[in-house]
Amino acid sequence: MNETNYIPSAINQFTQYKTLAEKTIIQVPDEKINWQYNPETNSIAIIVKHLSGNMLSRFTDFLSSDGEKKWRNRDGEFENEILSRDQLMVVWDKGWNCLFSVLNVLTENDLTKKVLIRNEEHTVMEAINRQLTHYASHIGQIIYIGKMVCNADWKTLSIPRNASAEFNKEKGL
Repeated sequence: MNETNYIPSAINQFTQYKTLAEKTIIQVPDEKINWQYNPETNSIAIIVKHLSGNMLSRFTDFLSSDGEKKWRNRDGEFENEILSRDQLMVVWDKGWNCLFSVLNVLTENDLTKKVLIRNEEHTVMEAINRQLTHYASHIGQIIYIGKMVCNADWKTLSIPRNASAEFNKEKGL
């Protein structure tokens, strides 16, 4: 991949992970959005608050200020505040809107510029990669929690169990 394809590819990857999380959240009953396996684990609501807080911190004034903003309350993101589904989705959308508002205006010339995250220098491309992997790991957690709380009602987000051969056949493989 050359640099001219990187930004659209990154946007596509972020969009795919966002969609997977949203397809999970839709399946989770309202009363399970704040469910925690135990006090040391995070609920879907906590993970959403953390992701949104991280996105707002990292992508506000992305090219001109450190990605760890002084106004961010990271510890507060992990408090088990009870949120309704509507409140949760407002928080979720606020973070993603901030991220995409930056990615949609970046150019290939921006990719080698330097940005700071916690006073550590990154190229723009490295900073985006850092966030993409961070968000993917948390979205995997959201999916896993969704599978646990939905149990037999879970609707797969990919190829259903025991259906790989049929899927591959449809794809001409």
